[in-house]
Amino acid sequence: MSIRLDLARDSGLTLSDALSVMLPTPAQDLSGLPRTSLVVQPFKPFHDHFADQGFHCADASDATCDDIILFIPRAKAQARALLHRACQRASGWVVVDGAKTDGIDSLLKEVRKRVPVEGPISKAHGKIFWFRADADSFSDWAMADTALPDGYRTVPGVFSSDGIDPASELLIAAMPDRPGARLADLGAGWGYLSAQLLGCDGVQSIDLVEADHAALDCARQNVSDPRARFHWADALTWVAPEPLDTVVMNPPFHTSRTADPALGRGFIAAAARALAPNGQLWIVANRHLPYEAALETHFTRFEEHRGDGRFKIFNASRPRRRAGAT
Repeated sequence: MSIRLDLARDSGLTLSDALSVMLPTPAQDLSGLPRTSLVVQPFKPFHDHFADQGFHCADASDATCDDIILFIPRAKAQARALLHRACQRASGWVVVDGAKTDGIDSLLKEVRKRVPVEGPISKAHGKIFWFRADADSFSDWAMADTALPDGYRTVPGVFSSDGIDPASELLIAAMPDRPGARLADLGAGWGYLSAQLLGCDGVQSIDLVEADHAALDCARQNVSDPRARFHWADALTWVAPEPLDTVVMNPPFHTSRTADPALGRGFIAAAARALAPNGQLWIVANRHLPYEAALETHFTRFEEHRGDGRFKIFNASRPRRRAGAT
């Protein structure tokens, strides 16, 4: 079990079997919790991790329960909104666990101003505390979406929630006017690239593939074109319904606070698998990310297009048929 949660239970915290766990990651060991617990995790790979362990999982839930454990995310507005949601769902304890680097100390200070808090317990560079659910005390922390100047809508916690990502803008500016008939946007986020591409000539369909269910919900609002198809899926394992003409991507490169270029390389391999023999990939990436070797491995041809000081753009074509390995 999570070491801080284990210590909290040793200190007297008693949790009901009617339990929900919000936003755990594979770094949290939930093996000591009943498998009847509802795990709420909108990120598909993490959702599947806990489903494989036998937990009942959901991308979101309004279901009531006795107690809730919330593992806080890094985004402050998202953490506040989730805590408010936890208080609405729970009738007993709300247990809050987080690392110092994710803002647990400042959240604890804010919660203490509103309700009596038990604990806290500090261990392993983080803290855990708990309090009796009180939705009224946190009503001003309810989730609110964000309307961007261009008419797009986002929510706290999704990538580039406060505006259009400049790398994606750069990629769209570099792409041809006729990108192909069958398209996919891997790691589609809240839908900017797809919305722009649907305005191009000759596009018949576009598959938006996104692992973050909250971001995909935003994409459904931002991309209302009937040619769009939405997939809550891990782009690394997603299987295209048909061979594609073009894949576009602004792939993530963090699984935590540390850059992980292997993630982007996995996206490149996935694109090669999804493309038709004459298909092409358009990708934008931070300049420091070493994707050239992966492009050479998975495509017969690739070239760099004009980017800027921060980002580079590649167009790769003719995927190699041995493109199954990453």
